[in-house]
Amino acid sequence: MTGLVAVHAHPDDESLSTGALLATWARAGLPTTVVTCTRGERGEVIGTELGHLEGDGPALAAHRVGELAGALDALGVHDHVFLDTVPGAASGRFEDSGMAWVSAGQAGTADEVPPQAFVAADLEDAAQRLAHLLRDRRAAVVVTYEPGGGYGHPDHVRAHDVTRRAVELVEPRPLLVVVVQGERALRAGYEALGRPSVRALLGLLADGLRLPDADGPLPSVARPDDEIDLHVDVLPVRDQIVAALRAHGTQVQAVRTIDDDRAVAGCYALSNQLLAPLLPVEAYRLVGRADVAWPPGVRQIA
Repeated sequence: MTGLVAVHAHPDDESLSTGALLATWARAGLPTTVVTCTRGERGEVIGTELGHLEGDGPALAAHRVGELAGALDALGVHDHVFLDTVPGAASGRFEDSGMAWVSAGQAGTADEVPPQAFVAADLEDAAQRLAHLLRDRRAAVVVTYEPGGGYGHPDHVRAHDVTRRAVELVEPRPLLVVVVQGERALRAGYEALGRPSVRALLGLLADGLRLPDADGPLPSVARPDDEIDLHVDVLPVRDQIVAALRAHGTQVQAVRTIDDDRAVAGCYALSNQLLAPLLPVEAYRLVGRADVAWPPGVRQIA
């Protein structure tokens, strides 16, 4: 089995969290599938041109489905499934649960959660659906968020729980891989965005964007460097990642490449106006034993 299945909560997460892994896997000619759990109905919309979509769940969902198609095309991924289209015991769509920014770069539960919210979906039903797909795609590797959802989004946390349970239901059991970032690498990326030479190159702060605090608290995606098991090189597929991020125009802004600093390969910002580094490597932890022939560009650390 050589298939990779990436499980994400919303359109845009596949590019933000696992763009390099997806592009690298697909470039090697290996089966690559993205599963999206919702259509991003409650996402905030960046800018005024499409601002009328915010709050109109069906319209925003339809637009974000189109953005997702463009991003997947940029990454070279041609197999995509919405989780609620896989037959299951329950009926209805899994909808974006929404979230609220509780601090810089940290999300929490929204004040109101819709009835069809993914966080309210039956865990076993959702896991059974995903397990069916993993068997059908003969998945060798399944990737999703770490238990904290990367930065606390409730749908990301739920996606982790569903994915972990689904992997338990499949035999032979695929390898579960979770997205992390090394603490040193992440802080170095924050520091790089604040260097005068990089700031001059970007020219973005005049647009109301803010720099991350290199000495402040880190999101749950950050892990001590000795806990990193897998690196994926970003630079060989950076153009694809940048194109994928730009495809998600309602959700991602200020996408730039940076060539003059070893600590950072680019940057972007979400609706919180906070610049985030595109690091030179994606980092992952392995949950279970690894017996995988990794494609070029993917390096197991230990």
